[in-house]
Parts: sequence; C-alpha cells; structure tokens
Amino acid sequence: MAAYDAIVVGAGVTGSAVARELSRRNGRFLVVERASDVCEGTSKANSAIVHAGFDAEPGTLKAKMNVRGNQLMDQISEELDVPFSRVGAFVVCLREEELPRLEELYQRGLKNGVPDLELLTGDEAKALEPNLTDEVCGALWARTSGIVCPFALTLGLAESAAKNGVEFSFHTTVTGLEKTREGWVVKTSQGDFTARAVVNAAGVYSDTLHNWACEEKLSITPRKGEYCLLDKTAGGHVSRTIFQLPGKYGKGVLVSPTIHGNLLVGPTAVDDHDREDTATTAAGIADLTEKAALSVKNVPMRQVITSFMGLRAHEAGDDFVLGETAECFFDAAGIESPGLTSAPAIGEYLAGLIAEKLGLSQKAEFDPLRKGVPHLAAMSAEERAEKIRENPAYGNIICRCEEVSEGEILDAIHGILGARTLDGVKRRTRAGMGRCQAGFCSPRVMDLLSRELGLDLTEIRKNGDDSQIVLEKTRG
Repeated sequence: MAAYDAIVVGAGVTGSAVARELSRRNGRFLVVERASDVCEGTSKANSAIVHAGFDAEPGTLKAKMNVRGNQLMDQISEELDVPFSRVGAFVVCLREEELPRLEELYQRGLKNGVPDLELLTGDEAKALEPNLTDEVCGALWARTSGIVCPFALTLGLAESAAKNGVEFSFHTTVTGLEKTREGWVVKTSQGDFTARAVVNAAGVYSDTLHNWACEEKLSITPRKGEYCLLDKTAGGHVSRTIFQLPGKYGKGVLVSPTIHGNLLVGPTAVDDHDREDTATTAAGIADLTEKAALSVKNVPMRQVITSFMGLRAHEAGDDFVLGETAECFFDAAGIESPGLTSAPAIGEYLAGLIAEKLGLSQKAEFDPLRKGVPHLAAMSAEERAEKIRENPAYGNIICRCEEVSEGEILDAIHGILGARTLDGVKRRTRAGMGRCQAGFCSPRVMDLLSRELGLDLTEIRKNGDDSQIVLEKTRG
C-alpha cells in the first residue's frame, strides 16, 4: 500500500494549487483525479475572470482568498507562463434608484482591501465603453480585475507541482476514507493509499468526501451556468468585463473579452441535483442572450461559435469551507466563484496549515518556473522561422483557425502530464478552439495521438472513457 505525506483529491485549479504549494516542502505527495486529465471539471468551464474582490461579504473566506489570489496572479502568471491581463471590470447600474447599492458595493470593496476602485457616472462609463446600453446610469470601475486562461492556469499549477515531485494518478475515483492512528487510508478504484493528511478538493463531490470524514455534515448543490463563446471578430465589442448590479432584473450575466481575443457571454445560474449534467439548453441560451442585452447593446450573438455549461460547487453557507475540519483532513470545499481567482491563495493557505501540522520543511531545490507549450500564433515572423528551422514539425499547421502546428501538439503529448485525449491537446494548444470548433483538425490530431501514444484510433477519446470517437474501422 503506497504511503504519502499528503494526498490531494481533485486535479482542478484548487487541487493543483494546493499540490504546487505542497511541492515547496520536503515530502511525498499524490494527487488523485477520477477524470483522465487535469482540468476536467469546474476549472474548464467558467468565466475565466480574475475578480477584484469587491463583491464578497467582508470577513468571509471568499473575500480574503479573492483579494489575496488577485494579488498573487501577476507573479503566478509570470512563473507559470500563463496568459493574463488586467483589463479591468465595470459593474453597471441600470436604474437610478439602485445607485445606492452601487455605492454599497464600492464600500464593501474598500473594506475588503481592494485597490483602484472608482465610481463613474453613466456618461463616464459609456465614454469608456461605447457599447454599453443607454440605460446605464452609473458604474463601479475595478481596475485590478482581469482575464486569464483557466486551462493554462490549472495546467501550469499541476505541471509545476509534477516538475517538483508531486505524483498524479488519473482515472482514480475515491470510494471511501478510513481513519487510522497514523492518518488516513484513501480507498480508490486503483487500490488503497495511505496518507498522513488528506486534502479535499473534489469540487461538486466535496461534500461526499467531507461527510465521510467529518461529524458536522456539509451540503453542496451543483449550480449550473451556461455560456456562449463568440468568434474573435466580436472580441473587441467591449474592452473590459461588464457585470450587472444584481437587482430586480435578476443575477444578470457578464459580457467580457477573453484572453485569446474572443467574447464571452454568461453565465446563467440554476441549482440542480445532477452533478454530471453539463448539457446546454435552448432556454438557458435565450435567457443569457436577453440578459446580456440589458447592459451591452448589439452583442453579436450570430457570431457564437460554441456554447457550454459549467457546474459550480455551491455550499449551503455561501462561503468557502477551508481548513482542518477533521484530524489531518483538510477541506477546500464549496469552491465556486471567485474560486479561479482564489486558487493560488487557497493553495498557499492550506499547504501552510498542512506543513505546520506535519512538520514539513522547505525544499531548497524548489523550481517555481514552468514553461508552457510554445504557441506559433503568438510568435513574431523571425521567431517562427527559427522554431521551424529547429524543428520542421512547427511548419506543419494542423489547426488552421488557431494556427496550431504539429510541433506544438507533439510538445503537448510528450510534456509533463502530457495530453492523452483530444480535449487534452485542445486545452494545451488551442487546437480545436477556433471558429470551426475542430471540424477540420480533429482527425489530424487523432492521428498524431494514435501515432505518438501507440494507440488504435478506436482507443482515442475526446475526454473521458465514455467519449469514444471511432467505434470501429472498416476496410476501404
């Protein structure tokens, strides 16, 4: 039975952040993940926003982790080669009688320690964002808000952890926990492991793990959010993230540029009990289309290239559940928005608690730097030419929409925690994320996966075990 100092359950952005911070210490650490790759759950389907921290209730863990995570993002993105930009955000008010609530949000931000906040009149806001609707009568400007690539952030944290010695076990579902005198037995579909400490970063299943370990029970409700992603030709419709002030119009949806030049609209918010259903609905798309138009005019919804659904782990107390909630059992539960922003801070906080609890010393040889897959599309003409001279595979374009080369895909397959699926390649290289949504490049990416991994085409998956693409081969 393999023994570890700490086992992290879940390879999303939170679990990966905890793992990276643990890898700064001397010890043996393992991340177990039921899916086939890093970033297969909530972390792959969200707003990709680095929130400033003005909306969380002062004194809550959400508020503290949000503000600290925002502060850490510049350093994290530089160390891990993650695309990130502080484009800023507006929270717009659509009714004069609700302007006091905008002031309340501003004051809350000040209490939370958020810098660079400013209240604008409607005219001032519309001068900066001409596509705001005429009804906008005021806005809160949060300059420290930003946009990030959630895939690159999660992968960067996980790959950095692996580079510094953390082990990862995919296709590994936790089926039970047993307390021992030395720590825990973690029962899984791949056998049992022992650990001195367990970290629960299991997303929408975090209440299940918590309730196995703790007397005081936890309840997580999957909160569904639908989004539409628009083509890059729509990416300049707004230059900042546009939020709506919650009020009589409902929760509202955001309209935001993405770090890769697209436009994102969403999410809806519907509570459900199905922890696996990520199918979009006609009603949901119609709802977010209607609500987006309240704050931003002429959103070019005809340029939608894909829609998707994300599941958020909403905890009944409406706050993050963090810390040692049973002996040597550490929760990172109820991590919904602003979870992506908060992840670096949560990793820092929990790893610190675990290191103190277990007496783990700092690792002198920790390497904070991780270089991601080089992207041909972001290179200058001279850099491209040099890359192709070094490796001709970079001259063979596989994904036309995103200009992704064979060389980049080979890097993704053979890198740390290398891609094993179509979606794994897509998250690392953007092959299949463009206008045609993999209509052209999927067969070619499958051929590369088959060739490099020694797999038959019938063994290639889109993501998990149940996503077979080629059912059988016929003779031509």
